[in-house]
Amino acid sequence: MEKKTAFKTIAENRAAGHEHFILETFEAGIELIGTEVKSIRARKVNLKDAWVSTDGRQIWVKQMHISPYEQGNIWNADPLRERRLLMHKPEIARLFGHIKRDGYTLIPLSLYFKGSNIKVKVGLCKGKKLHDKRQSARERDLNREINRTVRVLNK
Repeated sequence: MEKKTAFKTIAENRAAGHEHFILETFEAGIELIGTEVKSIRARKVNLKDAWVSTDGRQIWVKQMHISPYEQGNIWNADPLRERRLLMHKPEIARLFGHIKRDGYTLIPLSLYFKGSNIKVKVGLCKGKKLHDKRQSARERDLNREINRTVRVLNK
């Protein structure tokens, strides 16, 4: 019998979709210490300025802010410390090749629970130019207007 796993989103990086084209997504585990897990369960995390780097062997998330746990006292870690992501070596090597050869970047898109584990959705992204951002805004506004019109006609 297949076991169902619940996905519960903790935090999302909404700015990533506005600033970058997301070409592909990957799931990674994250290496945390105890007070960071408790703080994440309380949703005290921010992905807005976070980015991912790799050296070809390991992959790290940087500038992900996890607020110190209030009851953690001396065991709290630095809120902006580098945290290692857990992925298979072939996946890391493939991502490293894309970053070095094609000029892509890796950005954490969301943080979520998968069962009792905390996972990070990492996106392989390419930056948008100003005209791309304007085009995306036009398309979004057009879709919003179409949905309003359809709603009014269906009443």
